[in-house]
Amino acid sequence: MGCGPPQEPADRVRCFRRRRCLLKGCEQFYRPVHPQSRYCSESCRQEARRWRRHQASRTWRSSAAGQRCRREQSRRYRRLIPLPLLTELPESRAAESSPPAAEVREGQRPEAKCEDYSVRMCARPGCYVLFAVGVALSPQRFCSCRCRRALRNVLDRESRYRRRRRAGYRPRPWRSRPGSARPP
Repeated sequence: MGCGPPQEPADRVRCFRRRRCLLKGCEQFYRPVHPQSRYCSESCRQEARRWRRHQASRTWRSSAAGQRCRREQSRRYRRLIPLPLLTELPESRAAESSPPAAEVREGQRPEAKCEDYSVRMCARPGCYVLFAVGVALSPQRFCSCRCRRALRNVLDRESRYRRRRRAGYRPRPWRSRPGSARPP
């Protein structure tokens, strides 16, 4: 499969321009086989799927229904696997050797130190960077200009493609070689 004039009409192959893989960390150039492909390989597509699942679970856990579901799950877990009880110590030793209440709980995440900001994850596939925003309703979705620009390039390209298709634009299946006769 290569670019150039096809051998038979049913064997037409469209060559698209080289582009960068959208996945953060890969970002290598590749030649897509479909005009709307975003990733260079199957492994990058799988990594993007994993990132989307991670993003969806963060969103679900932050909702009220997700928190309620997680509390129920934790209760069921604690009923099945009871935590080991601390042995009775004399009162003088118990005060100095017992861990703080926050360390006793299993599976608890530490609370945010400051409540003046909220923490978000970057919206670029493959980017797990957390960043702070001052206002909860802030439109900021990206950790840096580089991540914002990478996703914006992809969305703009896909938008142009859809707009051209709606307008009836059909690209030529191949480019004519220099010196060959152009079709009328």
